[in-house]
Amino acid sequence: MTEMGFPVDWTANPRARDGGCTRAASDVLPPGASRMARDFHRHLPGYRITPLKGLPHLAAKLGLGGIWVKDESQRLSLSSFKVLGSSFAIYRFVEETLGLAPGTLTWASLWSAEVRRALGELTFSAATDGNHGRGVAWAASQLGFPAVIYVPRDTAQARIHAIEHHGARVEVIDGTYDEAVARMAHDAAEHGWQVISDTSWDGYEDIPRWVMQGYTTMLSEAQEQLAGQGLAKPSHVFVQAGVGALAASTIAFYAQLFGDDRPISLVVEPTRAACLLDSVRAGDGTPHDFPGDLATIMAGLSCGRPSPLAWNVLWNCADYFAACPDYVAAKGMRVYGVPLEGDPFVVSGESGAVTLGALMFIMEHPQLSKMRALLGLDQDAHVLLLNTEGNTDPENFRRIVWEGENPVPREHRAITRPQGAGKPARVG
Repeated sequence: MTEMGFPVDWTANPRARDGGCTRAASDVLPPGASRMARDFHRHLPGYRITPLKGLPHLAAKLGLGGIWVKDESQRLSLSSFKVLGSSFAIYRFVEETLGLAPGTLTWASLWSAEVRRALGELTFSAATDGNHGRGVAWAASQLGFPAVIYVPRDTAQARIHAIEHHGARVEVIDGTYDEAVARMAHDAAEHGWQVISDTSWDGYEDIPRWVMQGYTTMLSEAQEQLAGQGLAKPSHVFVQAGVGALAASTIAFYAQLFGDDRPISLVVEPTRAACLLDSVRAGDGTPHDFPGDLATIMAGLSCGRPSPLAWNVLWNCADYFAACPDYVAAKGMRVYGVPLEGDPFVVSGESGAVTLGALMFIMEHPQLSKMRALLGLDQDAHVLLLNTEGNTDPENFRRIVWEGENPVPREHRAITRPQGAGKPARVG
């Protein structure tokens, strides 16, 4: 069944360039945090830099200078970037618990008998739509600790099994992701478990902040890879959002590097879980809950309550916000999977592909010409996309890619090609 609605509902954020971004970005990403995270991740078992894939022929077709995709489907065989945040947060938690200065421990020293004795008995816990919980379960299992992971009722069995594969116990909650977070926090307090959450709440900010810092490893990698292509930075970054942690981490990373000259940013959510878009439209600087059952194929983005920590960055730093129906993500999956001749193949799940779908509609849909102009998407634009997950739900992946589920509504298939066409960007 096709979810109807206009492809891209959007708004500009006039506060993004008024000078308040630097302080907000520094709150989640103080100097040296990205370097520390990268140094830690280099020593993870199986670590390697994930590919940055150029789509020069699609970029030329759309009238852009370049499209660059950081492909996290190949991250540590877990098919998602999430493990970067969860592993770094657990690492920093251990250091804090032992009273050590940041960056003191190595991955190898975490295994020492002395550290294990000092930590005592620990159980890690998290709430997830799939990928974050898998990352927590993997990191906990690497250190020899148990984990209890809470998931909402609509979580795909494939994602549940992937978490259980790492030895974690999975609790399915008859509710949404936000209800799973609340139940997890309650049970963790009752049992004395240590929560590793990517969303924040009053009195719980350090670990979500460390999670966000962990995400910057993929951005540090991407910057090195772009430099290899002769680009100092992307002109634009399109980043998907659930509670907003990844989006805030991405935008803060570029704000720290480039200040006012940072890339233009667009934060993309599902139409049925657009808590950030609704919050910025409210205009009062406060994050607002999104009503409803949050039913979307973009499971990793199905969140109705923004993380306050992330929201502060997005309110002060994000240039544009958008919400897209499910068919936009489905289109992105199919385009990644069936690329133009000469462009690389990308395996992308629903949450990973929505930004590509959004970019294509913005460039091709006649009613989005104003947005295209305001964003400055032209032949000089080089857009960075983050493919945040691979095929983490094979059954749904096949329904979309093989069987054509969630097709683009007929009224939005009549597209106009933008004037002019860029030359394919150089790909190494």
